[in-house]
Amino acid sequence: MNIEGKKVSIHATQAKLFEFLTDFGNYQQLMPDQIVNWVSEKDFCSFTIKGMADLSLEFGKKEADAVIELVPKGKSPVQFTLTVKLAPDHSNSENSFVQANVDADLNPMLAMFAKKPLENLANTITDQLNKVFP
Repeated sequence: MNIEGKKVSIHATQAKLFEFLTDFGNYQQLMPDQIVNWVSEKDFCSFTIKGMADLSLEFGKKEADAVIELVPKGKSPVQFTLTVKLAPDHSNSENSFVQANVDADLNPMLAMFAKKPLENLANTITDQLNKVFP
């Protein structure tokens, strides 16, 4: 199941966003309210999704100023990739477009229950970036 979050313009350059998003220490402020027990270092994080599961994430891929992939670290109840894409905002050189997408390997029944929370995750990340970079 592939979920595309909304594409938003953020008041920061791609380089500044890339630097921010390649440090898991910054992600706690981007997460939805359902995320608790947050622990992070620069290259990994672990947390609990209230009432659902404990997860750990690490970076799967980093393409300078363009793409950051977050993937489960260790055993995970669900295999997924959270991809954050950065692109220039040609109408304002101080802004960048950001979009978070989730690609999850879910059976149809689980996909029905997980779609809304995964959409919420993708959109909350971009919404919160707008608060971090007003």
